[in-house]
Amino acid sequence: MTATRLTSRAVIRLSPSDEEEDVVDFLQGLVTNDVAGTLPAYAGLLTPQGKTLFDFIVWPGKPGELLLDCEADAAEDLVKRLSLYRLRRKIAITVDPAVAVHWQPAMGDGGAADPRLGSLGQRWLAPAAEGEESADEAWQAHRLALGVPEGRAELGDILWLETNAVELQGVSFSKGCYVGQENTARMNWRSKINRRLVVVPLDESDEKRRKAEYPALGLAVDHLRVESIDQERAPAWLRATLSPSEA
Repeated sequence: MTATRLTSRAVIRLSPSDEEEDVVDFLQGLVTNDVAGTLPAYAGLLTPQGKTLFDFIVWPGKPGELLLDCEADAAEDLVKRLSLYRLRRKIAITVDPAVAVHWQPAMGDGGAADPRLGSLGQRWLAPAAEGEESADEAWQAHRLALGVPEGRAELGDILWLETNAVELQGVSFSKGCYVGQENTARMNWRSKINRRLVVVPLDESDEKRRKAEYPALGLAVDHLRVESIDQERAPAWLRATLSPSEA
């Protein structure tokens, strides 16, 4: 049986500890996307300046709860950051090791299309089981082949719109305020996206602009000025947004 478990991902559970508490309202005021609408949704938690701290996929949980499908190595830090904003709100924010993230490249029954890009495949959450084989290598190769960055190593400290968040359905410009919203909205209104994250062949990567490298795949993620991007090598989903003056 083909492996589907993403062991590099973890699940954070946000749950109310008081029946009058509203978890959706809490997260809605912090993250880049609308979590009061259709889920799953891709979102980020930013600095006040609009730079990326964490990215994740938001799923519905039990009634009144939300689940965050996030990078496992960043999960505890994300819990701490969210807890800073909780103040006196009666919301429990914890990593839930009993829930696992699964993925497969083709759509099937029981899951949902990746909210960033349909060609990324299908994801679902399920009870964690001992000894499940990891699909991490297959997922990484599939994701990078499609030119989609994720995680702190690739996105960290990059302005959210420069991570291609608009093209990957990771931002709502109508949901209201969130941390980093002012600069993010200003960049969008002024069309001032000067740099982009792109996946490039490792032997053509600019070491000074490199965020991450994957020698086994011969690929790297670079943070390049828009005018330096080879449009023919850009993925179709990104190429379509590059104007002739940007390409």
